[in-house]
Amino acid sequence: MARVLIVDDSPTEVHVLKTILEDHGHQVSSADNAEEGIALAKKQKPDLILMDVVMPGMNGFQATRALTKDAETSSIPIIIVTTKDQETDRVWGLRQGAKDYISKPVMADELVKKIKTILGR
Repeated sequence: MARVLIVDDSPTEVHVLKTILEDHGHQVSSADNAEEGIALAKKQKPDLILMDVVMPGMNGFQATRALTKDAETSSIPIIIVTTKDQETDRVWGLRQGAKDYISKPVMADELVKKIKTILGR
């Protein structure tokens, strides 16, 4: 299936997302901050990135913008996965270049469906 990079500073959230993804046959790697996520995205070239917003240092909106503006990573689709559930946050996330936006807690079926839609698989 797909190679997915999770960028989230919560070990619990990474575990939950990784379990869902691996149960559906995806290969998963993770980064616990935005800077590390950007570096891993450039190194690994994953098929998809799941990006948290609220992290220490650079936030997920900034990281999404950086990745989508960089020619090396601009083709990697990003789904923002966050506790920020206001409509203005969703709109802002999509304006930064994210392909979709999911509020936590993540429902496995919703996540898998969105990944299949974005990757066309």
